[in-house]
Order: sequence, then structure tokens, then C-alpha cells
Amino acid sequence: MVSTVLASTLARRNIHYGWVVVGATFLTMLVTAGAMGAPGVLIKPLEDEFGWSTSSISSALAVRLLLFGLMGPFAAAFMNHFGVRKVIVFALITISVGFVGSLYMTQVWQLLLCWGIIIGFGTGLTAMVLAATVSTRWFTKHRGLVVGMLSASSATGQLVFLPLMAELTERYGWRTTVLFVCGMIVIAALVVLLLMRDRPADVNLPLVGELHVSPTPPATKNLNAALASPLLILKEASGSSTFWVLAATFFICGLSTNGLIQTHFVTLCGDFGIVPVAAASVLAVMGIFDFFGTIGSGWLSDRFDNRWLLFWYYGLRGLSLIYLPFSNFTFYGLSIFAVFYGLDWIATVPPTVKIAADRFGREKAGLVFGWVFAAHQLGAATAAYGAGLSRTELSTYLPAFFIAGAFCVLAAVLALTISRSGSTDKAPAMAH
Repeated sequence: MVSTVLASTLARRNIHYGWVVVGATFLTMLVTAGAMGAPGVLIKPLEDEFGWSTSSISSALAVRLLLFGLMGPFAAAFMNHFGVRKVIVFALITISVGFVGSLYMTQVWQLLLCWGIIIGFGTGLTAMVLAATVSTRWFTKHRGLVVGMLSASSATGQLVFLPLMAELTERYGWRTTVLFVCGMIVIAALVVLLLMRDRPADVNLPLVGELHVSPTPPATKNLNAALASPLLILKEASGSSTFWVLAATFFICGLSTNGLIQTHFVTLCGDFGIVPVAAASVLAVMGIFDFFGTIGSGWLSDRFDNRWLLFWYYGLRGLSLIYLPFSNFTFYGLSIFAVFYGLDWIATVPPTVKIAADRFGREKAGLVFGWVFAAHQLGAATAAYGAGLSRTELSTYLPAFFIAGAFCVLAAVLALTISRSGSTDKAPAMAH
């Protein structure tokens, strides 16, 4: 097999095949995140073509974000049962079906089906849980850095493709953008089929940072048992105060990132006379700074108290959101916002994954983080619909930004309530 030969070749050069798996995962999350971000530049074209209101379109996007999160715990279970590679390829096919189906839609319910349910289900299988699963399965050393890299790919993919997609939409229509997204998905699927492997033992290697090959844990042979495992883990984790604080802060994380900025920023800028391509370029700048900010966060999470990292990340994000309405949406004002907000776009992920892995153990970390991520997407769905409703009913998005900023300040305070060692948690059996 290609992977076995490549793993042996790289091993002779002292390069672990885990980094190849990280590369394939990086591309997958980059592309699927681009697919998640695409609707952000398509709200106005859909309004113009079909006469749908912002709140109607936002309701479909909210369903997509909600399913994107709720699938997380079950995605981890599917990966344990079927294997990572099979789940990723199935997810990419599902996302493509949703986008192709949307080319023929004429009613809001069809938008809800294609962009809400089908794409939400597919992207949910390749969400942040994939990053947590790959990092914990392949790495003991550099785990925080890997989570940072993969988290950066997800956030960056949501943003850096937007200028191109906005340009395609403006020149050739929104359906061309949909076809472009499908093309990216096909490329990612081919790379995954060729290079992705489930665990280091598949290529006879130890985890990065370990000396001996760890045997592959037995896969769950009963699918019903696999599907029940997330619910059992939730029952266990819900006895831990750490779990609830992580879930609450991640709810606010979703409320203040992809549910708000990714979904509505282009339309918000349009309300202030900024054309879609220019607004999408601001998002791309955020994506570039996010890439470095999130990788830096991964590096920091391996070295410093993750509770204090979360305190600073949420606090600074809240201040940047509160600042945005006062930027007057000038070039300089938006540039300042793009830099500071971009550095912090998804920097919260590495410390959150690190705390989950430290408190609940390597094998349970993916499932526990899946539920924490579900809370993230519940917050994102709330912001996606709430901000759209604000624009429809109040003719302005700005109240949504003030509310999100205030909640970020609250999240900063909550992060410090996590006990240093987990000793106050009610589920000490899950700590390690």
C-alpha cells in the first residue's frame, strides 16, 4: 500500500507518518470549512434571486450549524466503529450531494434540506472532533501543536476562500461558487483515500513521542453500542464541573465566531456600503492571522496554564466585538478589528481540547470534546438565527455584536473557575 511504503521511506529520514495524516486531515478540514463558510457570501444573492428574507435564510444556516455540532459526538463513535478514513470519505460525498441538490432549489424548504440538514450532517462528521481524534490517536508529544494546526485549518478555510467565492459569485453567479466548492471536495476525498490511515499501528509505528507500537483497540462490533457510547460518555462527563464550564464557554465561542462573523459579516459590511469582495477580503485577513494565532495557541497550550489562556482569549475577543460597531467600518477600523479578532478567532480550541484530554483521558477525549463542540455549535446556531432576526426586525445587526462581546467577557471569567487539577470535579474516576 502507498501509505506503508511512504511510512517506511519517511521513517528512514526520521519523519513520522503521523505528519502525513495531519496533512491529509488539514486539507479535509480546510475544504469542509470552506464549504461551511460559502453561505456567508451567498445570503444577498439568494435574497435577490428568490426574495427570501434574511431570517428565513438564517434559519437554514442555523440548522446547518446545529447539526454540525450535534453530529460531533456521534462522529467520534462512527470513527471508532468504521474507521476515520471511511467516515471522512462518506462525509465529503454527503456534503457534495447537498451542494449539488441546492443548484436546483426554488423553495425555502429545499434550502433547509440541502444547506441545513444534508450539509449540516456531512460537515458535522468532519468537525473539530476529527482534529481531536487524529491528535490523540497519533500524538503524545506535540499534541497541542497539532490541534492548533488543525483548528487553524478549519477556521482559515472558513475565511480565506471567501474573497474568491465572492468574486465568482459576483462575476458568474452563486451556482458557480457551489460548483467550485464541489471541486475542492473531490480533491480532498482523493487525498484522503490515498494517504489517510486510522492509527499508527496501521503502518507499524508508535505514537509520536512514544517508543513502542500501541495495539489497536478493538473496534465496536455492534453499531448500536457505538451509537450509545456518546450518550454513556455524556452521562459520565455530566458529573464533572469541568465539563459544564467547557461546554458553557464553548457555547459562547460559537456565539461569537462562525455563527456571527462567518455567517453575517459580509452582509453586515454591505449594510455600510462595503461590497462583498472587499468584505470577504477582510475575512480572509482574519483567516491569515487566525492561522498563526491558533498554531501559536497550540504551542502555548503545551507550556502554560490553559485556564489562563482561555481567560485572555475570550476577554480580548469580547473587547474586539464590542469595538467593531465603533470602527465606523472604515479601512483602518476594520483592519484593526481583523488583526485582533483574527488572532483570536479559534485560538480557544487547543486549550479546550487539552483540558478535555487531561481531565477525561485519551480514549474518551474525542467523545467528550464532541459534546463540548455540540455546545459550541448550539451557540453558533443561536447567533446565526438571532443576528438574522435582528436585521429583519430591527434593520441592524449591531445589537447582536454587543451581546456576543458581553458574553465573551463572561466566558473569560468562567474559564478561571475550572479547577487546576480537576480535584473538585464530581466525577474523579474520569480524571487521569
